Amino acid sequence: MTSPPKVSRRHALALAAGTLLATSPLPRSVALATADARVPSRGFNLPGWLDRDSGSAPATATLEKLRQAGFETIRLPVNADLVSGGDPASLRRIQNGIRDLVGFGFSVLLDMHPSGELVAAFRNDPEAAGERVLQAWMALRVVVADLPAQSVYPELLNEPPLERSAWLALRERIAATLRANCPLHTLVWGPARFQGIWEIADTPPLADDNQIAAVHYYAPMAFTHQCENWGASPLARIANLPFPASKETAAVNGLLSKLRAAGDEEAAKLVEDELSAPWTAARIAQDFADLARWSATHGCPVMLNEFGVLNFCVDAESRASWVRAVREAAEANHVAWTYWELDQGFGFIRSRRSVEGFDGSMIAALLGG
Repeated sequence: MTSPPKVSRRHALALAAGTLLATSPLPRSVALATADARVPSRGFNLPGWLDRDSGSAPATATLEKLRQAGFETIRLPVNADLVSGGDPASLRRIQNGIRDLVGFGFSVLLDMHPSGELVAAFRNDPEAAGERVLQAWMALRVVVADLPAQSVYPELLNEPPLERSAWLALRERIAATLRANCPLHTLVWGPARFQGIWEIADTPPLADDNQIAAVHYYAPMAFTHQCENWGASPLARIANLPFPASKETAAVNGLLSKLRAAGDEEAAKLVEDELSAPWTAARIAQDFADLARWSATHGCPVMLNEFGVLNFCVDAESRASWVRAVREAAEANHVAWTYWELDQGFGFIRSRRSVEGFDGSMIAALLGG
């Protein structure tokens, strides 16, 4: 038998807030207040801009339209390899970009998003790769320090490609590096290795009173990533999988028959394994209830800063239904969210450079209505 856990003031306030929210209707904005941090929500990811030298900035009119629609947060990936050298022009570009977004009224998650080269470096020499991330934050923390703490949230490392124990040690070092210059900014971190919602269960929070734990949700992958061409991945051979779905769904049976007729047992098994139990809104809700329990246990705010469905070969109704189910499950469990992503394979607008081509059904799934 274990002793009852000690309840800190932070934990008690978080639990009290959870009780209040449970008995009150959710506000339109689910930016959650805790004793330590405002949790940014109702957002989207914006890769392909400040994470590369020749990235494409969103048009002013597009940002204005997205803000007017009700989006409040932008998760902004940056590349450690581009900032670790401390190049003033690169750092100034990032700072100016964030200032522009804050000027439109957005909160910004500044996401250290490792390149493929850095991910490979973590496989070959984790210690040296970790030093590269630390060096990048030593350069970037000066930028963060000059940006408003109430609007800008540094995220330590996206999908940390390390074993859990190694990541926890590096996580504390990165946090200390940022805290040296940024005592008031809320730190965002996720569990190793994939930042999956299931990986948070045995991950403790940071030794810091101003933090947000962030997870990703793409389940089931056979649905969210169907037609994704990752080398020899069987996902590339899965198409038209609906949501909700079970092994008894007619479309699923048709797909399984087609795959097996082609001799593709690998793809058929992936579909069957992922649909070993039906994928429904209720199943998604259970995953987020588990996340909410972790948050309450640790007194640590949580957010979902990646979720999405590729638009390559899924019907629009299934895609919007899954997005709505995830967003509603997150909000029902007081979990903030940012969608992956704006205008690429998972996107909900045609181009960041134009106000035309907004997907109304996806925007309604994300923002309600």
